Amino acid sequence: MKRNRRDIQPFSLSFLDAIACGFGAILLLLVITKVTQPIVLEQTTEALRTQVQSLQDRVDALRSQIPAVDAELEDSRDRISRRRGTMARLTDRLNSLTGEFDMSDKDSTVANILEERLEFARAELTQELDELRIYEAEPSSIIGGIPADSEYIIFIIDTSSSMWQYAWPAVMRKVSETLAVYPDVQGIQVMNDMGQYMFPRYRGRWVPDSRARRKAILDTLRSWRAFSNSSPVEGITRAISTFYSPDKRISIYVFGDEFTGGAVQPVLDAVDKINRVGEDGERLVRIHAVGFPVMLEQDPRLQISGERFAILMRLLCAQHGGTFIALNSAR
Repeated sequence: MKRNRRDIQPFSLSFLDAIACGFGAILLLLVITKVTQPIVLEQTTEALRTQVQSLQDRVDALRSQIPAVDAELEDSRDRISRRRGTMARLTDRLNSLTGEFDMSDKDSTVANILEERLEFARAELTQELDELRIYEAEPSSIIGGIPADSEYIIFIIDTSSSMWQYAWPAVMRKVSETLAVYPDVQGIQVMNDMGQYMFPRYRGRWVPDSRARRKAILDTLRSWRAFSNSSPVEGITRAISTFYSPDKRISIYVFGDEFTGGAVQPVLDAVDKINRVGEDGERLVRIHAVGFPVMLEQDPRLQISGERFAILMRLLCAQHGGTFIALNSAR
């Protein structure tokens, strides 16, 4: 007799339904998660990119300050070295005088000798002071046609592409030569023709003069690029309005190759208004200029802008106590 056996299946239909629903729920969660994840990643990437750019800007700003900081460090070292030398000389002199005066207490003859030496030294010092007063009272000499009588100098340099491509080595030479004309001044400043500072940390302040800072100026000038519209009006007016002081003798040196502005007369009027005549009948600031014949050498068809610069600066220099020098070559 046979028994009817019911087939036993390891997985029933209800169990498979439950498994399928579970997988469906997991897929749904994954879909929801993946929808929001790209947005979060994009926001995070953008925030990191902004932070990187901000840090890069800070690095560039710090790098631009390195020449000035190095110059200050070198200047401080020079001052410390000079002060140490002065202190050593004064100490030696004091010890020498102390010993001499100690001997004078014992010997009246030595005292008389010392008195004569002191009187002789006093006479020599008086003579040197008189000669120094005479020298300072005389007008300063004129070097290369330019009066070198200023205590403060400002360079206004055209940083346009034409100057950069065809005249920059000559610009660096002329800046170096001008600094050599003034071996010792109270302050220096360098701006471009738009009034932008070479050293932003010295905005509105004089750069103290020293060998290290002069070297920093020439080193920075070698790679200095700033936007320029080839019109010196902005730089001149900003320099005068910012740095003029009645107790300072200031000279401005304008270096350029062309004038792309409008008419010449409005520029003359604008500068005349700000660089007015003082109570002594002199202008507040001297204005000198050096013209580089870039336009004439590169394309004679463009020489009109170079000629306008020469006309403008010749009139400006004549009106404001300065000298205009036109170079015969931009090299």
